[in-house]
Amino acid sequence: MTAMRDLPDENLFVMGHTACPGCGVAISIRNALRILGKNTVVYVPASCGVVFSATYPHAAMKVPFLHTAFENTGACISGLKAAYEKKGKNVNVVGFAGDGGTYDIGLQSVSGAAERNEDVIYICLDNEAYMNTGIQRSGSTPFGAWTTTTPVGKLTRGKREFKKDLPEIMAAHDIPYLATLSVAHPADFIRKVEKAKTISGFRFLHMLTPCVPGWKIDQAKSIEILKLAVDTGMWTLYEFEYGERKVTYRPGKMRFVKDYLMMQGRFRHMSDEDIKRMQGWVCRKWGQHYGEKGSPEVCPVELPAEHHAITEDHRGMHGP
Repeated sequence: MTAMRDLPDENLFVMGHTACPGCGVAISIRNALRILGKNTVVYVPASCGVVFSATYPHAAMKVPFLHTAFENTGACISGLKAAYEKKGKNVNVVGFAGDGGTYDIGLQSVSGAAERNEDVIYICLDNEAYMNTGIQRSGSTPFGAWTTTTPVGKLTRGKREFKKDLPEIMAAHDIPYLATLSVAHPADFIRKVEKAKTISGFRFLHMLTPCVPGWKIDQAKSIEILKLAVDTGMWTLYEFEYGERKVTYRPGKMRFVKDYLMMQGRFRHMSDEDIKRMQGWVCRKWGQHYGEKGSPEVCPVELPAEHHAITEDHRGMHGP
Protein backbone atom coordinates (compact mmCIF):
# COMPACT_ATOMS: atom_id res chain seq x y z
CA MET A 1 0.00 0.00 0.00
CA THR A 2 1.43 3.36 -1.06
CA ALA A 3 -1.63 5.66 -1.14
CA MET A 4 -4.98 6.06 0.60
CA ARG A 5 -6.75 4.49 -2.37
CA ASP A 6 -4.78 1.27 -1.72
CA LEU A 7 -6.22 0.82 1.76
CA PRO A 8 -8.95 -1.75 2.37
CA ASP A 9 -12.49 -0.40 1.96
CA GLU A 10 -13.64 -1.90 5.26
CA ASN A 11 -13.14 0.35 8.26
CA LEU A 12 -12.40 -1.24 11.61
CA PHE A 13 -13.23 2.00 13.41
CA VAL A 14 -16.72 2.73 12.17
CA MET A 15 -19.25 5.55 12.00
CA GLY A 16 -21.31 6.27 15.06
CA HIS A 17 -18.41 7.17 17.34
CA THR A 18 -18.78 10.44 19.22
CA ALA A 19 -15.54 12.25 18.34
CA CYS A 20 -15.70 15.92 17.40
CA PRO A 21 -15.81 16.69 13.65
CA GLY A 22 -12.23 17.20 12.48
CA CYS A 23 -10.75 15.25 15.42
CA GLY A 24 -7.18 14.25 14.59
CA VAL A 25 -7.29 11.33 17.03
CA ALA A 26 -10.30 9.72 15.33
CA ILE A 27 -8.82 10.22 11.83
CA SER A 28 -5.50 8.68 12.90
CA ILE A 29 -7.09 5.67 14.64
CA ARG A 30 -9.32 4.92 11.67
CA ASN A 31 -6.51 4.97 9.12
CA ALA A 32 -4.01 3.14 11.32
CA LEU A 33 -6.49 0.28 11.84
CA ARG A 34 -7.18 0.03 8.10
CA ILE A 35 -3.46 -0.71 7.69
CA LEU A 36 -3.04 -2.95 10.74
CA GLY A 37 -6.02 -5.11 9.76
CA LYS A 38 -8.44 -7.45 11.54
CA ASN A 39 -5.72 -9.46 13.29
CA THR A 40 -5.36 -6.63 15.81
CA VAL A 41 -6.24 -6.10 19.45
CA VAL A 42 -6.56 -2.53 20.73
CA TYR A 43 -5.97 -1.16 24.20
CA VAL A 44 -6.86 2.47 25.04
CA PRO A 45 -6.30 4.11 28.45
CA ALA A 46 -8.38 6.91 29.92
CA SER A 47 -8.50 9.48 27.10
CA CYS A 48 -10.74 10.98 24.44
CA GLY A 49 -10.15 7.77 22.48
CA VAL A 50 -11.83 5.55 25.04
CA VAL A 51 -14.79 7.92 25.50
CA PHE A 52 -15.72 8.42 21.85
CA SER A 53 -14.88 4.83 20.84
CA ALA A 54 -17.06 3.06 23.39
CA THR A 55 -20.08 4.90 24.73
CA TYR A 56 -21.97 2.12 26.55
CA PRO A 57 -23.59 0.00 25.25
CA HIS A 58 -22.08 0.66 21.82
CA ALA A 59 -18.52 0.50 20.48
CA ALA A 60 -17.00 1.79 17.25
CA MET A 61 -14.19 -0.78 17.13
CA LYS A 62 -14.59 -3.91 15.02
CA VAL A 63 -11.58 -5.52 16.67
CA PRO A 64 -11.17 -6.62 20.32
CA PHE A 65 -11.01 -3.44 22.42
CA LEU A 66 -9.95 -3.08 26.05
CA HIS A 67 -9.33 -0.27 28.51
CA THR A 68 -8.47 0.05 32.18
CA ALA A 69 -6.60 2.96 33.81
CA PHE A 70 -4.81 6.11 32.68
CA GLU A 71 -1.18 5.34 33.39
CA ASN A 72 -0.59 1.74 32.35
CA THR A 73 -0.76 1.37 28.56
CA GLY A 74 2.75 -0.09 28.35
CA ALA A 75 2.00 -2.68 31.03
CA CYS A 76 -1.42 -3.62 29.64
CA ILE A 77 -0.28 -4.19 26.07
CA SER A 78 2.67 -6.20 27.40
CA GLY A 79 0.27 -8.42 29.33
CA LEU A 80 -2.07 -8.79 26.36
CA LYS A 81 0.77 -9.90 24.12
CA ALA A 82 1.91 -12.45 26.71
CA ALA A 83 -1.64 -13.82 27.04
CA TYR A 84 -2.06 -14.26 23.29
CA GLU A 85 1.33 -15.92 23.00
CA LYS A 86 0.28 -18.33 25.76
CA LYS A 87 -2.74 -19.19 23.62
CA GLY A 88 -0.48 -19.71 20.60
CA LYS A 89 -1.95 -16.73 18.73
CA ASN A 90 0.14 -14.16 16.87
CA VAL A 91 -1.80 -10.88 16.82
CA ASN A 92 -0.96 -7.19 16.51
CA VAL A 93 -1.29 -5.81 20.01
CA VAL A 94 -1.65 -2.03 19.80
CA GLY A 95 -1.98 0.67 22.43
CA PHE A 96 -3.51 4.02 21.44
CA ALA A 97 -2.61 6.50 24.21
CA GLY A 98 -2.73 10.28 24.40
CA ASP A 99 0.14 12.60 25.22
CA GLY A 100 -0.93 12.92 28.86
CA GLY A 101 -0.95 9.12 29.20
CA THR A 102 2.42 8.87 27.46
CA TYR A 103 4.57 11.95 28.12
CA ASP A 104 3.56 12.26 31.76
CA ILE A 105 1.42 9.88 33.81
CA GLY A 106 2.24 6.85 31.64
CA LEU A 107 5.94 7.49 30.99
CA GLN A 108 7.14 4.87 33.48
CA SER A 109 4.92 2.21 31.88
CA VAL A 110 5.91 2.90 28.28
CA SER A 111 9.57 3.15 29.31
CA GLY A 112 9.38 -0.25 31.00
CA ALA A 113 7.78 -1.90 27.96
CA ALA A 114 10.37 -0.31 25.67
CA GLU A 115 13.29 -1.35 27.90
CA ARG A 116 12.01 -4.95 27.89
CA ASN A 117 11.54 -4.73 24.10
CA GLU A 118 8.00 -6.09 24.32
CA ASP A 119 6.63 -7.21 20.95
CA VAL A 120 3.88 -4.56 20.76
CA ILE A 121 3.00 -1.34 18.93
CA TYR A 122 2.59 1.76 21.07
CA ILE A 123 0.88 4.69 19.31
CA CYS A 124 0.96 8.11 20.98
CA LEU A 125 -1.92 10.27 19.72
CA ASP A 126 -0.48 13.67 20.54
CA ASN A 127 -3.03 16.49 20.80
CA GLU A 128 -0.73 18.43 23.12
CA ALA A 129 -2.83 18.58 26.31
CA TYR A 130 -5.12 16.55 28.57
CA MET A 131 -8.09 17.26 26.33
CA ASN A 132 -10.58 14.71 27.71
CA THR A 133 -10.37 16.00 31.27
CA GLY A 134 -10.68 19.71 30.50
CA ILE A 135 -7.75 20.89 28.35
CA GLN A 136 -5.00 20.92 31.02
CA ARG A 137 -1.35 21.34 30.00
CA SER A 138 0.88 18.29 29.53
CA GLY A 139 4.59 17.80 28.88
CA SER A 140 3.67 17.93 25.21
CA THR A 141 1.93 21.33 25.30
CA PRO A 142 3.91 23.88 23.26
CA PHE A 143 5.36 27.11 24.60
CA GLY A 144 2.80 29.91 24.71
CA ALA A 145 -0.28 27.70 24.42
CA TRP A 146 -3.41 28.54 26.37
CA THR A 147 -4.81 25.70 28.47
CA THR A 148 -7.04 25.78 31.53
CA THR A 149 -3.96 25.29 33.74
CA THR A 150 -1.79 27.74 31.74
CA PRO A 151 -4.31 30.55 31.39
CA VAL A 152 -3.83 33.94 29.77
CA GLY A 153 -3.96 36.78 32.26
CA LYS A 154 -1.91 39.36 34.14
CA LEU A 155 0.63 36.93 35.61
CA THR A 156 1.29 34.68 32.65
CA ARG A 157 0.58 34.35 28.95
CA GLY A 158 0.01 30.65 28.40
CA LYS A 159 2.52 27.86 29.00
CA ARG A 160 6.07 29.12 29.58
CA GLU A 161 7.94 25.88 28.93
CA PHE A 162 8.76 24.26 25.59
CA LYS A 163 7.50 20.86 24.45
CA LYS A 164 9.28 17.78 25.78
CA ASP A 165 11.20 15.86 23.10
CA LEU A 166 9.58 12.47 23.70
CA PRO A 167 10.81 10.73 20.50
CA GLU A 168 14.43 11.30 21.59
CA ILE A 169 13.59 9.81 25.01
CA MET A 170 12.10 6.73 23.34
CA ALA A 171 14.99 6.44 20.87
CA ALA A 172 17.36 6.32 23.86
CA HIS A 173 15.73 2.98 24.79
CA ASP A 174 17.34 1.51 21.64
CA ILE A 175 14.03 0.09 20.39
CA PRO A 176 13.73 -1.54 16.93
CA TYR A 177 11.48 1.11 15.42
CA LEU A 178 10.27 4.64 16.14
CA ALA A 179 8.53 7.03 13.77
CA THR A 180 6.69 10.36 13.78
CA LEU A 181 3.59 10.56 11.57
CA SER A 182 0.83 12.82 10.32
CA VAL A 183 -2.32 11.90 8.40
CA ALA A 184 -1.73 15.01 6.29
CA HIS A 185 1.17 13.10 4.68
CA PRO A 186 -0.64 9.85 3.80
CA ALA A 187 2.09 8.04 1.84
CA ASP A 188 4.53 8.54 4.72
CA PHE A 189 1.82 7.56 7.24
CA ILE A 190 0.98 4.33 5.42
CA ARG A 191 4.60 3.28 4.93
CA LYS A 192 5.44 3.76 8.60
CA VAL A 193 2.40 1.92 10.00
CA GLU A 194 3.05 -0.93 7.55
CA LYS A 195 6.68 -1.08 8.62
CA ALA A 196 5.70 -1.12 12.30
CA LYS A 197 3.31 -3.99 11.53
CA THR A 198 6.11 -6.16 10.10
CA ILE A 199 8.91 -5.49 12.60
CA SER A 200 9.21 -7.50 15.83
CA GLY A 201 9.90 -5.97 19.20
CA PHE A 202 8.80 -2.65 20.66
CA ARG A 203 7.58 -0.13 18.08
CA PHE A 204 6.67 3.46 18.92
CA LEU A 205 4.57 5.58 16.56
CA HIS A 206 4.09 9.24 17.42
CA MET A 207 1.16 10.95 15.64
CA LEU A 208 0.31 14.66 15.82
CA THR A 209 -3.48 14.85 16.20
CA PRO A 210 -5.26 18.25 16.24
CA CYS A 211 -8.02 18.79 18.82
CA VAL A 212 -10.74 21.14 17.58
CA PRO A 213 -11.90 22.55 20.98
CA GLY A 214 -8.49 22.35 22.64
CA TRP A 215 -6.62 24.05 19.81
CA LYS A 216 -9.57 26.37 19.11
CA ILE A 217 -9.54 25.67 15.39
CA ASP A 218 -12.00 25.43 12.51
CA GLN A 219 -13.07 21.78 12.29
CA ALA A 220 -12.49 21.86 8.52
CA LYS A 221 -8.85 22.99 8.92
CA SER A 222 -7.29 20.02 10.76
CA ILE A 223 -5.38 18.67 7.75
CA GLU A 224 -4.27 22.13 6.65
CA ILE A 225 -2.92 22.80 10.15
CA LEU A 226 -1.09 19.46 10.14
CA LYS A 227 0.58 20.37 6.85
CA LEU A 228 1.62 23.73 8.29
CA ALA A 229 3.07 22.00 11.35
CA VAL A 230 5.53 20.20 9.07
CA ASP A 231 6.17 23.15 6.76
CA THR A 232 7.04 25.43 9.69
CA GLY A 233 9.18 22.84 11.51
CA MET A 234 6.84 22.48 14.49
CA TRP A 235 6.53 18.78 13.55
CA THR A 236 9.24 16.76 11.79
CA LEU A 237 8.64 13.48 9.95
CA TYR A 238 11.43 10.99 10.63
CA GLU A 239 12.12 7.48 11.88
CA PHE A 240 14.65 5.44 13.84
CA GLU A 241 15.07 1.89 12.55
CA TYR A 242 17.42 -0.23 14.64
CA GLY A 243 19.18 2.92 15.79
CA GLU A 244 19.60 4.51 12.36
CA ARG A 245 17.91 7.89 12.08
CA LYS A 246 16.35 9.02 8.79
CA VAL A 247 14.28 12.07 7.85
CA THR A 248 11.39 10.80 5.73
CA TYR A 249 9.96 14.10 4.49
CA ARG A 250 11.55 17.53 4.19
CA PRO A 251 9.47 20.60 3.31
CA GLY A 252 10.46 22.34 0.11
CA LYS A 253 10.34 25.75 1.78
CA MET A 254 10.29 26.70 5.44
CA ARG A 255 7.22 28.71 6.50
CA PHE A 256 7.07 31.23 9.35
CA VAL A 257 5.86 29.63 12.58
CA LYS A 258 3.42 32.54 12.98
CA ASP A 259 1.41 31.13 10.04
CA TYR A 260 0.83 27.97 12.09
CA LEU A 261 0.22 29.70 15.42
CA MET A 262 -2.33 32.22 14.22
CA MET A 263 -4.65 29.53 12.82
CA GLN A 264 -5.22 28.36 16.39
CA GLY A 265 -7.05 30.23 19.11
CA ARG A 266 -4.79 28.76 21.81
CA PHE A 267 -1.90 30.88 20.46
CA ARG A 268 -3.61 34.09 19.29
CA HIS A 269 -2.77 35.97 22.49
CA MET A 270 0.99 35.52 21.94
CA SER A 271 3.07 38.69 21.87
CA ASP A 272 5.58 39.44 19.13
CA GLU A 273 8.34 38.61 21.61
CA ASP A 274 6.83 35.20 22.40
CA ILE A 275 6.40 34.43 18.70
CA LYS A 276 10.04 35.39 18.19
CA ARG A 277 11.06 32.99 20.97
CA MET A 278 8.98 30.24 19.42
CA GLN A 279 10.53 30.92 16.00
CA GLY A 280 14.00 30.67 17.51
CA TRP A 281 13.12 27.32 19.11
CA VAL A 282 11.74 26.02 15.80
CA CYS A 283 14.82 27.20 13.90
CA ARG A 284 17.08 25.36 16.34
CA LYS A 285 14.92 22.24 16.01
CA TRP A 286 15.02 22.57 12.20
CA GLY A 287 18.81 22.59 12.28
CA GLN A 288 18.94 19.54 14.56
CA HIS A 289 16.62 17.50 12.36
CA TYR A 290 17.68 18.57 8.88
CA GLY A 291 21.36 19.28 9.52
CA GLU A 292 21.12 22.80 8.10
CA LYS A 293 19.82 26.22 9.06
CA GLY A 294 16.28 27.19 8.18
CA SER A 295 15.47 29.73 5.50
CA PRO A 296 17.45 32.97 6.14
CA GLU A 297 14.30 35.10 5.98
CA VAL A 298 12.63 32.86 8.59
CA CYS A 299 15.60 32.17 10.92
CA PRO A 300 17.55 35.42 11.34
CA VAL A 301 17.96 34.87 15.10
CA GLU A 302 18.61 31.90 17.36
CA LEU A 303 16.85 31.00 20.59
CA PRO A 304 18.65 32.34 23.69
CA ALA A 305 20.39 29.70 25.77
CA GLU A 306 18.27 30.64 28.79
CA HIS A 307 14.96 29.88 27.04
CA HIS A 308 13.93 27.39 29.74
CA ALA A 309 14.44 29.83 32.62
CA ILE A 310 11.42 30.70 34.74
CA THR A 311 10.32 34.25 34.04
CA GLU A 312 9.53 36.68 36.84
CA ASP A 313 5.85 36.65 35.84
CA HIS A 314 5.82 32.85 35.95
CA ARG A 315 7.62 32.82 39.32
CA GLY A 316 4.91 35.10 40.68
CA MET A 317 2.32 32.39 40.02
CA HIS A 318 4.14 29.81 42.13
CA GLY A 319 5.74 31.86 44.87
CA PRO A 320 9.45 32.38 45.68
